[in-house]
Amino acid sequence: MPKTTLYSTIAFACLLFCGNNQAFSQERYAVGTTFTEMADPTKDTLSNWSNVKPGLHASFVSIDKRFPKSLNPNIAVQPNATVDAWKGEQVSAQVLLWTNAATPGVVVSTGELKSNTGKSISAKAVQARFVRYVMTDEFAEGCGYRKPEDFKAALSADMLDDLKSYDLEAKKVRPVWITVKVPAEAAAGQYKTTISIKQKGQVKQDLELVVNVQNHVLPPASQWAFHLDQWQHPSAVARVNNVKMWSDEHFEALKPTMKQLAAVGQKVITATLNKDAWNTQTYDPYADMISWKKTKDGSWTYDYRIFDKWVQFMMDLGINKQINCYSLLPWNNEVHYFDEAKNELVNVVAKPGTPVFEELWTPFLKDFSKHVSAKGWLKITNIAMDERSREEMDPAVALLERVTPEFGIAFADNHKSYQRYQKSTDISVAVGDPFDHNDLIDRRKKGYITTFYVCCSDEFPNQFTFSDPAESTYMAWYALAAGFDGALRWAFNSWVADPLRDSRFRTWPAGDTYIVYPQGRSSIRYERMLEGIQDYTKVSILKEKLEKSNDQTDLTKLNAKIAKLKKSRRFAAWNEDLNDAKAFVTELSNKIN
Repeated sequence: MPKTTLYSTIAFACLLFCGNNQAFSQERYAVGTTFTEMADPTKDTLSNWSNVKPGLHASFVSIDKRFPKSLNPNIAVQPNATVDAWKGEQVSAQVLLWTNAATPGVVVSTGELKSNTGKSISAKAVQARFVRYVMTDEFAEGCGYRKPEDFKAALSADMLDDLKSYDLEAKKVRPVWITVKVPAEAAAGQYKTTISIKQKGQVKQDLELVVNVQNHVLPPASQWAFHLDQWQHPSAVARVNNVKMWSDEHFEALKPTMKQLAAVGQKVITATLNKDAWNTQTYDPYADMISWKKTKDGSWTYDYRIFDKWVQFMMDLGINKQINCYSLLPWNNEVHYFDEAKNELVNVVAKPGTPVFEELWTPFLKDFSKHVSAKGWLKITNIAMDERSREEMDPAVALLERVTPEFGIAFADNHKSYQRYQKSTDISVAVGDPFDHNDLIDRRKKGYITTFYVCCSDEFPNQFTFSDPAESTYMAWYALAAGFDGALRWAFNSWVADPLRDSRFRTWPAGDTYIVYPQGRSSIRYERMLEGIQDYTKVSILKEKLEKSNDQTDLTKLNAKIAKLKKSRRFAAWNEDLNDAKAFVTELSNKIN
């Protein structure tokens, strides 16, 4: 959710009409195809690899670290690793491969998980994916225009590819992300599986992964309490897949990415009310979901077919708690509609509080209310606004309360004014901004949602492609510590020009615009975010059990460890404290039935 930035008319025209004409190669982004990563721009390419013995090397490494592509890792081989998981939980491990000489056709295979009591978990539960390097930059000043030459560039290990084999380069490392999805029906116990590193059908090295399945069941993602709101961007999917906007082919192409979002517990459908609510801040402008028309007799008609199809599509995937509709206050206050008398699309500036604002929005809001009511969606529909000032919010909220008080109101607040709109059903407070914990408790009692959000101005915690991997996990723990219901982030898939290779953008730090990659490809950031949200759920369940058993000793210890993570600025021990809290949850999980 970037801060508002002023653009000149000429620059905006170029961004709108020139920036999105780069056709994507369907072959380049298709599942199972490869591509060449960008050249490493760092001095790591001069790293001394003379002490690396011939052959292919493999070791388990920490999931908290991204390994520079060209740097000799100089690590002791760890052939074994252990992870702890609840039934129904997805957990991760990381393997690092490195070699002094080019090694083509490397395969990382996984096997069945077996226990010493004769129980087993299918090999399908274990997945190994090669981690790909994308170009990133640095935080620097955060928000603002960016020229690549003005910022330090580097390759960052982030995207999880779908290739079955990989050609390792000489004097380079290649991380491999191991995912274990423990079935909800699995028996508790210790399981082992072999991770085999092969080349040309021959095993070069075997690693052993131990999975301790604890006697607790994690509910399915649709039941997780964490309120995740990552904004979707259908237009980016259409461009990357080279399909017509809102066609059947487009909706088919949307499935892999939106299924990823549902799998991490997303609660909110991002919808639009008129033209691009964010004034083309993204590489792809948001396409209209609702078409407005002013007829020759001066009356208004509204075409909701695309809106309905999009909302139903998302609901069918399991994302059905809220529909947040942007925006009564678009960033440039512009509304467009087809004028039947003029036979043209008309663009109007409608500033809040002016007569034209009420003339345009009043009939729409009334009609929209009737429409979503008829669809059975009224109770979950919010009129949403993003980072607007009090001067703009006051007349907008007043109009809503006067004309259509039945709508919920959602907004992201970076003006320290959330207390001014206590009737808003969904408020997201900018991370680091002041908030009253009692307000969060009171809002929760009313059934209202209160989250925090991060954007380009927030160095920590965040999910840039250069961010430490554990920051994506820390965010859920911060929400837990601060008392928030969850977190909002402005873009799940607002892809840049070449998202598989270069995560940088014309404004804002690299990776700010997307978490996952085209064609359903995951990322380290996504996997670690999922980890944190699962932790949030597990802690909620354990705390409830501790309270019921009146175990004040362990409850006090748990709360103390959580409290250490109530910081929205980087501190020296943040990752250590996070891992300490996670370890205590594992200890409690083994202790509590």
